[in-house]
Amino acid sequence: MRGKIIIAAAAIGLTGCAKNPEAIAPSTMPVNAYSGLSCSQLAAEHQRSSLALQQAEASQRQAAQGDAVGVFLIGVPVSSLGGADKEGVVAQHKGEVIAINAVRKNKGC
Repeated sequence: MRGKIIIAAAAIGLTGCAKNPEAIAPSTMPVNAYSGLSCSQLAAEHQRSSLALQQAEASQRQAAQGDAVGVFLIGVPVSSLGGADKEGVVAQHKGEVIAINAVRKNKGC
């Protein structure tokens, strides 16, 4: 009985863990959201989104590491429970960068 409780607690703990940024799929962003921008505006927007992505990925890596330590030590993904999981933000910025790159390519920037 005790073994089943430990296994169940471990399964619950692992399901709520923050993902590594590399494992997060990009959100689908409408390309037409950027189609009205000039090449210089697209370059600036790309720089802004890329920087935001780097920052979100760094936060997500910390959350994933914190969850791994928390699950190992106490069986609870403490970072995710504390709101440190930035999966949605990482996915959004990944999608922005992809959409901006597509528009830049279409415009020959």
